[in-house]
Amino acid sequence: MVTTLPEALDASIDEMGEFLRSVRRHFHAHPEPSREEFQTTRELARHLNDAGIPHEIAPTGRGIIAGPRAGLDGQPRVAFRADMDALPMQEGKLAVPYRSTRDGVMHACGHDAHATMALGAALALHRCREYLPRPIAWRAIFQPAEETAEGAVEMIRAGAMEGVASIIALHVDPELEVGRVAQRAGVLTADCRDLRIVIRGRGGHAARPHLAIDPIAASAQFVSGVYQCVPRAVDVREPVVVSFGSIHGGEANNVIPDHVEIEGTIRSLSQSARERACAAVQGVARAVGVATGAEVQVEFLHGIEPVINDPSVIAAMAHASAEILGADRVGSIPHPSLGGEDFAAYLALAPGAMLRLGVAGASGWHSLHSPRFDIDERALVLGAKILARSVVLLSEKG
Repeated sequence: MVTTLPEALDASIDEMGEFLRSVRRHFHAHPEPSREEFQTTRELARHLNDAGIPHEIAPTGRGIIAGPRAGLDGQPRVAFRADMDALPMQEGKLAVPYRSTRDGVMHACGHDAHATMALGAALALHRCREYLPRPIAWRAIFQPAEETAEGAVEMIRAGAMEGVASIIALHVDPELEVGRVAQRAGVLTADCRDLRIVIRGRGGHAARPHLAIDPIAASAQFVSGVYQCVPRAVDVREPVVVSFGSIHGGEANNVIPDHVEIEGTIRSLSQSARERACAAVQGVARAVGVATGAEVQVEFLHGIEPVINDPSVIAAMAHASAEILGADRVGSIPHPSLGGEDFAAYLALAPGAMLRLGVAGASGWHSLHSPRFDIDERALVLGAKILARSVVLLSEKG
């Protein structure tokens, strides 16, 4: 017999198990990339509307702010955030019935699961309000465009953080088996800066390179030079990585183009490491320019700040996880990730934390951003329970 709020929340979410699985599979089969999450937003809004949960769609038509509004004066509002955008890549899971129906787009980072778990938590908190000794001020934030690091700022501008005392989030982890979580206080993810390099030369015939200034040859020297020089320029005890993911130049095999464009990223865990890495990149650019006669322009674009988990908030999430999974299933994360997360934007406005949720099944795992990425769907119920219970614990602490 259900007698307490935690028991009521768990029972409510258990009853939703099949529903949550169907929601996640719908999102997985109908992915939308960053800046295009209109149908995903409408689908989430439909479920919230059916449950009678107050909500507002963001002015862009992508993203939702949901939760109780009235009768909560003085209550600390606890928010939980879920991203919902997919990646521009081809699905590689050919056998599953919920594989992506959209060529060149798939949920390879688990955002379909994040949105589903947050929906489950919101539904449970709403349905179980009769067990509350007092109203709980909670807010669900369904965010677009995490992969392009734009969505958090969009939702903040839409009012998502107004009155929020703390904020939490989960991120699926395919390196942890389902039924386990991992937590870390302090720095969790890296400072990330985008790079754009334009190398301008002088085009010409491929048979007469001496009459041209070849930007492709210069770009090869530049990339190789950065990969060699940055590790030597930064203290080896400070993690930093520079990677290039895009190089474009030329249209024909017998024409030396007049320019090449390169895009990449710098990821670091400290300001000093970032500054030294940026200086090394600039140094390589100058050297390549002198050696080849090309003009090498380096631009450091917008960045994502590191996610820094508040100790008290991550402790509450770990406590909620231990109640659900058992204390022996709550592990620690020994080192920060060099991945980026725009969840950091919310943390500039309120203390918060992100927890890693295991989703690997018995058959093994494929990494995040892999074309064969998938989850053990038993994690959906567990994640929804952790979010809901964490909201209650943080509300009581507030």
